[in-house]
Amino acid sequence: MNLKKIITILGMTCFLQGCIFVVGAAAGAAAIAIVYDHRPIESTLEDTKIANQIVDNIHTIPALRNESHIDVTVFNHIVLLTGETPSQEWREQAEDIAKSTPTVSRVYNQIAIQGPTSSLTRTSDSWITTKIKSQMLASEELKTNNSSIKVVTENGVVYLMGNVTQQQASTAVEIARQVSGVQKVIKIFQYKN
Repeated sequence: MNLKKIITILGMTCFLQGCIFVVGAAAGAAAIAIVYDHRPIESTLEDTKIANQIVDNIHTIPALRNESHIDVTVFNHIVLLTGETPSQEWREQAEDIAKSTPTVSRVYNQIAIQGPTSSLTRTSDSWITTKIKSQMLASEELKTNNSSIKVVTENGVVYLMGNVTQQQASTAVEIARQVSGVQKVIKIFQYKN
C-alpha cells in the first residue's frame, strides 16, 4: 500500500472517529483526540482560546514559526507543549510565551531539541492516537459521565490529559501502553476524589 493510500485511509478513519487535529506553530501538528469531554462548553472554548493565543504569539517569532514544529494543547488551563525545535533557547522561548499567557495555570514543556519530525512519523502518531481512542471508547471503566480524556501523540510518545479518577488513569495508561508503536506514556491528569 503506498503512502498516499495510507494517508487517505488514516484521514477517513480519523474523520469518522472524531479525531481532532490542532494546528501547530509550524509544519504539521500533533495527533490529538478527545476521547471524552464532559466539561461545560465554556471550559472547552476557554481552552481553545488559550491555545490559539499561544500559537499566535509563537508565530510572531520567525525562528519558532519557520524552523520549529511546536504544538500547543490545553486542558483546564494546563498547557502541553510538544514538537521539536533545534535550539534550547527557542524551546525556552516557547515555554515563556505559554507561561505569560493570561489564565494559564501550568505549562508542561515536552518540546524536543531536534529537527522537525517527518510527515511519515506524524502519520504514525495519528494512527496511534486513533487506535488508543477507539480502545478507550470500548472500555467500560472509562464510560462515565464525569471523565474527560485527551490523547496527544508526538513522535511515538503518548500524553494523556484530562480529569479522571486514579483507577481511570491506570486503565487509560494500560490501554495506551499496549498499542503498537507507543514508545512511552506520560500522564498529565487532574485527579478527582
